[in-house]
Order: sequence, then structure tokens, then C-alpha cells
Amino acid sequence: MKYLSTRGLPQKRSFCDILLEGLAPDGGLYLPESYPQINAQELKRLEGVFFQEGYAALAFNILSLFIDDIPSQDLKNLCEKTYTQKTFGTQEIAPVRALDDGLFIQALSNGPTLAFKDMAMQLLGNLFEYELNRKGQELNILGATSGDTGSAAEYAMRGKKGIRVFMTSPHGRMSPFQQAQMFSLLDDNIFNIAIEGVFDDCQDIVKAVSNDLPFKKQLKIGTVNSINWARLLAQVVYYFAGYFQARKMSQKSRISFAVPSGNFGNVCAAHVARMMGLPLHQLVVATNENNVLDEFFKTGVYRVRSSTDTHETSSPSMDISKASNFERFIFDLLDRDGALTNKLFSTDIDAQGYFDLSADPRFKSIREKFGFTSGSSTHQNRLDTIKDVYQKYQEIIDPHTADGLKVAKECTHQDEAIVVLETALPIKFASTITQALGIEPSRPQAFEGIEALPKRVVLMPANVQKIKDFLLENVK
Repeated sequence: MKYLSTRGLPQKRSFCDILLEGLAPDGGLYLPESYPQINAQELKRLEGVFFQEGYAALAFNILSLFIDDIPSQDLKNLCEKTYTQKTFGTQEIAPVRALDDGLFIQALSNGPTLAFKDMAMQLLGNLFEYELNRKGQELNILGATSGDTGSAAEYAMRGKKGIRVFMTSPHGRMSPFQQAQMFSLLDDNIFNIAIEGVFDDCQDIVKAVSNDLPFKKQLKIGTVNSINWARLLAQVVYYFAGYFQARKMSQKSRISFAVPSGNFGNVCAAHVARMMGLPLHQLVVATNENNVLDEFFKTGVYRVRSSTDTHETSSPSMDISKASNFERFIFDLLDRDGALTNKLFSTDIDAQGYFDLSADPRFKSIREKFGFTSGSSTHQNRLDTIKDVYQKYQEIIDPHTADGLKVAKECTHQDEAIVVLETALPIKFASTITQALGIEPSRPQAFEGIEALPKRVVLMPANVQKIKDFLLENVK
């Protein structure tokens, strides 16, 4: 299995070559040359693997289709080391539960930081440590977070040999719980950098540093954001697990997924699963007031927003107006035309702030061919959905999951079961839950008093050179 860049770089790479790298040298994102195909017989076998042997075995089977330069037994050991009941709280790892007939929630928030990012980040930490040890190298991770990626990465990488984490986040834009999770980690290999700006500024800094190839090579810089293919690949697994569980629990003839989305990484993993042959009917993209993705799927126009035009909302992990992983889907939509993808993302966006595919016949078949549909949600929608779920089902959901559920209900057909991804536990966004329900959600005992813990964080301007200087000062 070889990997290529979405921007047409002729060089093909192996999995371990791109594992520690992040962006391709031409600024593109890596994808496999072709998606492994799973027929009905193989899908039935994988279903048996999941129910009889568990999530780790399913992960090994799927990852093996994409990774051929890690010995099979080593990869199996890494999966078994990662996906344990001790780490994720349940034997199923990503259990599906029914709210109503044909309406399901898949819990992806049982990991160490109570958010779906743990599902991939725990594996990534083990993969990084394995490969760095094999090569006798070190890695300096530069990341950007709008809330959950940062803590998931830091919890996965803390104490890992040969790894340092430099995590940027938008100053004052995360919930108090999210900030406390990150900033209270005092490990020597963890560095938190609060950026004066929004998440897109953080993401732009990460990309700018990654595109400075000499600097990147000098400091051995990698990334854990979902621009890293290995992280997105790990997320593909839970769509198979969710599909198998929903199929077993539902009498509906078709199964779809609704995914709260800001950076397009989570739903891009669903796209990969569907391209492999997982028979998902719809991929429902749910956005908040920062509805860049919803606008594209409705109009064909992808229009990024400036920092000042990016709304601060009550589902803050989705306060994103430049969806990094969207380039991977556009590459597939355009029949893998690297030159055109490069033009759209490195020329049209820079020159005019948008690109327009509305007249392209390939856009017109986007729903039929790729299954995508979309919708958006507001603060009041979130409050109403949280209240409705609590009154009907006696369950509390977080505001991002509420966005997904609201849009899912708008897009669901009569003969269709829909699985809404639960992306975080409600305690991470306690103020919104309190506003909706008048009660504060419960928190796991391990996180009691976390907001009062000592914190270590550096406040910096949104300046690439200053971040480079900070890295140079702290890489020993």
C-alpha cells in the first residue's frame, strides 16, 4: 500500500514514511493510492470478528488493509495495547445505544479525556512510540486544537519516550473544563501555547511550520491533527463497529451516520469507510453557526471565513471556518485530480477566499455518489435538543452531539436507521447543559476539582516566527 498527496506530488510513500510527517512536502494531505475494497462476504467476516473477538481485533483487521510495513504481530499487539476496557471503560470500546426506534447514539467519549479524539489518539501515541523506537529517533509534535484534540494528544503522548508535544489553542475560546484538562498537565514533554486568535489561526500556524521543510526536518516536527493520515485511519474503525451494532439492533433497511463536524476529519473517516464498501446510506454533516461545510454541500461554494467572521458558539470544538480534511474529499470528488485540487486550495482560496464547484457535474452527483447531506444548528437549537432528549429519554447529551441529533432528525427517512456520534461527555460543556436543564452534569471522579489545579500555559500572538522561536528554545 502506497500513499499519495492530494496536490499531485509524484513521489509515493509507505505508511511508516508518512506516519511521523503530517502534511506532504507539497502542502497536500496523504491518501492511499486506492481504497481497499470489502465485499459482502468480507463484511460478514469482519462483523463476526467484532462480535466474537472484540474491537481491538476489528481494528487490527481494518488497519492491516492499509499498513504493510509494520509486522503483523506487532500491529496486532499495538491494537490490543490500545483498545482495552481499562482505557475506554467498556468492553465494546465504542458502544451503540438506542434512543428510539431507528435512532441510535454511538458513545465515542469513554476514553481518558472524555471525547472522541481519544479513539484515534491513543493508537497514534502507541504507533509513534513504536516507530520512533524502531528508528532510534525523536519527534516534536506541533498541534492545534479547538478543544478536544489537544487534551487527547497530550494524554496519549505524556511520558512517551522521545516525544514532545507543543499544542496551540485559541485563547479563551475553550470551555473551562477543556482548558483545565490541557493546562493542568505539568509533564516535562508537554507545552501548551494559547494563541491570541481563533482555532483557524492555530491551524494556519501548524500548516505554515509544516510547509517550512528545512525547519520541519531540523526540528523533526510531526503532527497529531487529523491532517495526519494515521489518526484519520484509526477513526475509520468505529464506523464499522457502529454499523455492525446498529444493524443488529435495528429492523430498518438502511443505516446512516450523523457526524458533528468542524474540521471534516471525523466525517472524512466515514467517507473512507463508505468508499471501502461499508454500505452507509447517508453521511450527514452537522455544523454549528460556522456553517462553511453546510454551505458547500448545499451550494457548491466553499468559502472560508476570517478570524473575525468565525463565531464563538456553545459547541466550541466546531468553531472552525477552514476545514483541513475537506481537501481529501474534494480530491476524491474531482476524480483524484491533484493539479485541480492544488489550484483550488493553494490558489483560489488564497486569491479570492473561496472556490465554486456548483457548475461541475461531479458536484451535482455528490449526494448520489458519496452519500453526503448536511445541515446546521444554532445555540437555541442546541438548548432545545438537549432539553428534548432529557425529557424524552432521561439522557444528557453534550452540545456537539445535540448539533448532530438536530440535523439527523431533519435528514432521516422512514426506512432508515441513523447513528449519531456522541463526541464528548456533557461535563466538558457544563455551562450550556446548566442553561438548558438547570442542572450540572455529573463528572467522573478522576476529574473532580480539575479546574482548580495548577496550570502551565504560555500566551502568544498568532505569529509563525514567534512559535518557531519558542520551539527552538524548548527543543533540547
